Amino acid sequence: MKKVFYRIAVIFVLVTIVSCEREYLPKPLGYNRLVLPEPAYHTLPDTLPYTFEYSKHAKLLADTSWISEKFWIEIYYPELKANIHVTYKKILNNEQLLKEFLNDAYVLTSKHQIKAYAIDEVITRNPKGHTAVVVELDGEVPSQMQFTITDSTKNFLRGALYFNTKVQNDSLKPAIEYMKKDIMHLINTFDWRKKTEVSR
Repeated sequence: MKKVFYRIAVIFVLVTIVSCEREYLPKPLGYNRLVLPEPAYHTLPDTLPYTFEYSKHAKLLADTSWISEKFWIEIYYPELKANIHVTYKKILNNEQLLKEFLNDAYVLTSKHQIKAYAIDEVITRNPKGHTAVVVELDGEVPSQMQFTITDSTKNFLRGALYFNTKVQNDSLKPAIEYMKKDIMHLINTFDWRKKTEVSR
């Protein structure tokens, strides 16, 4: 009886030692798989002094922030929790105003330098002949892409991409790339409306 008890005790001790040496690794934090919709577009309503094609998967909303101005809009993607914030300013043939708007855009972009490990700026011209400055930001930044378009005399437009989520940007990469392509489509279809084309 003592031998049986001794064997059971030895086995129990060995099992305890082996089980204590086993390393348990926590499961990695998982994210829902993003289902990216097939790109499809339609045109902005003619109540704005500018026009471009935006995604049929997005909602066009008025900017309701306390600093919002006329013709400021939000293009919201409910499935991706992404938002393109679009602001518009009249230049009124005022060169000083244009410099101020360009400087403001630069300052807003440079605020992300602390968290960005790369900021790429490209100047491009769309099929309508309009020049746009496009800035892509890499890293854990709140805005991954920003752009400005101006005719230098009458109109100035700025856009910025944001995601309303706490998910890190490396996990959001497919959605970020999807949104960047949508923004480039926006830029490539962008045009200023003539005053007679804008309905009140």
